[in-house]
Amino acid sequence: MTDRIALSGLRAVGYHGVFDHERRDGQEFTVDVVLDVDMTAAAASDDLSDTVDYGTIAVAVHELVTGEPVNLIETLASRIADVCLIDSRVERVTVTVHKPSAPITVAFSDVTVTVVRDRAGQVE
Repeated sequence: MTDRIALSGLRAVGYHGVFDHERRDGQEFTVDVVLDVDMTAAAASDDLSDTVDYGTIAVAVHELVTGEPVNLIETLASRIADVCLIDSRVERVTVTVHKPSAPITVAFSDVTVTVVRDRAGQVE
């Protein structure tokens, strides 16, 4: 499978983290999602119903980031991957969650967690 749909830089404020101030104050998270999808039918028909609607995926990701807080961005990334795989046309998904304001005491530009899931639930 080499066909891909990518959503890059989806931003939303969430309240994820293990510290009280993260849960209280929130922070911006950025999410990248890459969907491996066979686009043969969509390319032939030129019909949205024959492909994965990235707008719907974007809304679902936003809802997860702004929704119920979790301690770890690993958990958030996994939940996003699970939602993406609800559409049976998604064969594989790669999700990267960025936490650029992570509570780290040294200079850094970003913290990311990436999960890869496929139909069989494999993790890479």
